[in-house]
Amino acid sequence: VQFVESGGGLVQPGESLRLSCVSSQDIQTGFAMGWYRRAPGASIELIAVIRKDGFTNYPDSAKGRFTISRDNAKNTVYLQMDNLKSDDTATYYCNTIGNDYYPGPDWGQGTQVTVSA
Repeated sequence: VQFVESGGGLVQPGESLRLSCVSSQDIQTGFAMGWYRRAPGASIELIAVIRKDGFTNYPDSAKGRFTISRDNAKNTVYLQMDNLKSDDTATYYCNTIGNDYYPGPDWGQGTQVTVSA
């Protein structure tokens, strides 16, 4: 499976970005789709999940600021990020999520988000 993430950039604290991820595979085939991020020097973090039934879930670091959505017809998953903070600086990736909540084996290049005044 190939993922192509886009939409990152350099923004100031408090601003918004919308990330997109196009999958080469039907995004409805797996248990869920997710957005992950890896900050410099940190391990990868799951920050948003959307299941096939539309249920969404976020860790506390993203809750209330990030919104994941999907367009099944376009095999695309989105991440709307509002009120960005410097701690959100990271490379963002999307991936499938199995029913064991582990990501799939394939990763895209990611898209860089930098939040800085």
